[in-house]
Amino acid sequence: MDTLEPIVSINNVTKTYKRGDQIIPVLEEISLVINKGDYLALMGPSGSGKSTLLNLIAGLDQADKGVIEVGGIDITVLSESELSRWRVSNVGFIFQFYNLIPVLTAFENVELPLILSDLSGKERKEHVFTALKVVNIEDRMSHYPSQLSGGQQQRVAIARAIVTDPTILVADEPTGDLDRASAANVLDLMDRLNRDLGKTIIVVTHDPWAGKRAHTVKLLDKGVLSDDSQDTHS
Repeated sequence: MDTLEPIVSINNVTKTYKRGDQIIPVLEEISLVINKGDYLALMGPSGSGKSTLLNLIAGLDQADKGVIEVGGIDITVLSESELSRWRVSNVGFIFQFYNLIPVLTAFENVELPLILSDLSGKERKEHVFTALKVVNIEDRMSHYPSQLSGGQQQRVAIARAIVTDPTILVADEPTGDLDRASAANVLDLMDRLNRDLGKTIIVVTHDPWAGKRAHTVKLLDKGVLSDDSQDTHS
């Protein structure tokens, strides 16, 4: 039997936002462990704190209190510059609207996370080719985003997310802007990244189809993590 190895550990995390003089609670005393190789879906109604929790895990936002460890590193004590460097090599981002740069080709968009790395130009090209091949979009690598369908753009975005071989992949509504067929293709690809490459995936979604692909579903409501999480593979 495989030994479970925690890759993300969240302990008593609280997050609020200020709106004028008003303090808006977003997350309350959240504790959660995500194991290496897991595929977790965070679900719940709009405004429940799902994207906020994802952003905290990815180091895009900072908690008011509590501890978040990713790969054994407490990211809550890192400075902004340390967090930026940490994100480059540890987090792969997949967004609803792809966030591709229109004036760059698919190849150049995927190469972006590697520009500040220590890799040589030849090594960067090899990494990009490999990532594009994994998502089956290498035949479109010279195309610009405007020349690609939504599903193809999301494949390029996923290649960009995996090109640094990150510790975790985080996806915020990755199928939210896609038709059903394109969404199914992207979900198949995410399944493969998890199953064949062992990638740890954390996805925020309203889409029940996307939720069913995950190994585990955690429910958030009004900033509180529900105890009745679901193991979709049981």
